[in-house]
Amino acid sequence: MKIFLLGYMGSGKTYIGKQLAERLGSRFIDLDEQIEKKQGASISEIFEKRGEVFFRKIERQMLEEVLRSDVSSVISLGGGTPCYGDNMDVIKNTDNATTIYLKWDIATLTERLFTEKDHRPMISHLETREKLEEFIRKHLFERGFYYNQSEHIIDCNSRSPEEIIHQINELLG
Repeated sequence: MKIFLLGYMGSGKTYIGKQLAERLGSRFIDLDEQIEKKQGASISEIFEKRGEVFFRKIERQMLEEVLRSDVSSVISLGGGTPCYGDNMDVIKNTDNATTIYLKWDIATLTERLFTEKDHRPMISHLETREKLEEFIRKHLFERGFYYNQSEHIIDCNSRSPEEIIHQINELLG
C-alpha cells in the first residue's frame, strides 16, 4: 500500500510520515528529500538557480518513480505536488493507494512557518507575520481544491502528532 500525506508546508508531513511508516513497518519517502538527493542541491537552491518550472518537472519525475515502486510506503508530498499538472489525478488513480490531507488552521501554520521561513524559498521574502498569514491564506485558497480531494482529511488542530498518527491508523483499519 502507498499512503500519500498531503498538506501545506509546515503541516508535519515528514515527522508524521516517518512515525507512521515505522509503526506500519513501511518505507518512508519524503519527495522533497528525494529531489534534493537526486539534484545534489537543496530545494531552496533549486528554486533560486533553476526556477520553479524546473523544480516541478523534477518533482513529477520523482513522483513517477515512487508510483512505479511496488514497495509499501508512506510518502510525504511537497506542499505543491498535488496542485501541479495532473499530479493529484495520477496519485488518486494509483492502485492500492490512499491520500490523507493533514489540515491545519492558518494561524497555526503562520506561527510554525514564521520561525523557519528563511529555509523555505516560497516564503523567505515575507518579513512580517501579517504578510506570511496573507500569503498562506491565498495559497490555501488556491491549493484547497486539490488537498480536499484527498480520501481522508484530518483536522490536526489541537492534536498531538501521536493523536494524528493514531487517527490515521484507525482510518487505515
